[in-house]
Amino acid sequence: AGPAMAAVRDVEVDPEGTFKYILVRLQRPGGGEQRDIVRGTRAAEFHNHIFEKVNPEMEKLGYECKCLGGGKIDHNSKDKKIRVFGLSTGYGKADHSVTVEILKKVYTDYEITWSDDKK
Repeated sequence: AGPAMAAVRDVEVDPEGTFKYILVRLQRPGGGEQRDIVRGTRAAEFHNHIFEKVNPEMEKLGYECKCLGGGKIDHNSKDKKIRVFGLSTGYGKADHSVTVEILKKVYTDYEITWSDDKK
């Protein structure tokens, strides 16, 4: 990955609570390098609100963004647990197993699980 891609954090999620998240694929126009990032926040009422914030930021760095799907994250920082579940009505369900692998890079000492449960 080039320097700009390295500057993009793998994960940006709220430190606590249950909130919507999306899995986003960044790609250099014309193919080449790509990587997936996770973004989630309680401030977003809908999944597309997250994408609408991420997309222009990444375009400035020269990436094309594609939302691979969404879901919810339940982040319990006290117990060091993260649960990934649910889906996005607009984008469909993200591959939560991919999301978990990305989260593990950042939350190395957490117990991180996923399921297809809606709640």
